[in-house]
Amino acid sequence: MKIASWNINSIKARLPNVLQWLESAQPEVLLLQELKGISENFPTSEMENLGYNCAINGQKAYNGVAILSKYPMDEINFGLPDYDEDQQARYIEAWVRITDKTGLRIASIYAPNGNPVDSEKFSYKIDWMDHLIEHSKTLLNKEEVVVLGGDYNVIPADEDCYDPIAWQNDALTRPESRSRFRALLNLGYTEAWRSLNKETHVYSFWDYQAGAWHKDNGIRIDHLLLSPQAADKLETCTIDKKPRGQTKASDHTPVWCEISI
Repeated sequence: MKIASWNINSIKARLPNVLQWLESAQPEVLLLQELKGISENFPTSEMENLGYNCAINGQKAYNGVAILSKYPMDEINFGLPDYDEDQQARYIEAWVRITDKTGLRIASIYAPNGNPVDSEKFSYKIDWMDHLIEHSKTLLNKEEVVVLGGDYNVIPADEDCYDPIAWQNDALTRPESRSRFRALLNLGYTEAWRSLNKETHVYSFWDYQAGAWHKDNGIRIDHLLLSPQAADKLETCTIDKKPRGQTKASDHTPVWCEISI
């Protein structure tokens, strides 16, 4: 099964690119982040025409996450459990039902950016990640195949950034942020791409500013985290750079893995 994650930075602006990629890449599941639109305005019919069921947690002008699946989806959670005070559309989770007896639990995640670090935005980022850690712990107790994919807004290590010095005070590299990402891994999750790839300075995001794409001044902040049951079935994981070079591209590019289900 091919599972992909992509922060598309506005589904309205990027719809032709997304449809083209879906037709060529043919993932069974695509996790989308930063829809920047309400659920009712999501292009559900276009996705259904390509054979996808849609679960959407949208928000006007900001945030928004979705799961597209060629299989039926049950047990859909809109938002992190036990975090009712959070009104931002940053999390959606579903059981992807392959057969009556087999499937996997999957979530699309858009973690807060957290900048500037001397503001409440950074406190919110850390609080949100703490809630994600607690929920991720409960998911492991189910002993299921679990994939938590999305834009974590964390650069895990200096080798995942084109210029660590320039980013050393950014919320994406702050020790508080990195320690939360490590806490997820310490629970027992495997970061799919890094587990199979030893390369450094490979990225999933390039800013629109200062010619970052053409200079390859990028960062790696889009991750697929796998439960032990999913990691045991992991076959490959790739960062597909081609969509970032397209006209009207998102500043992120898809990350996908294949697991044997």
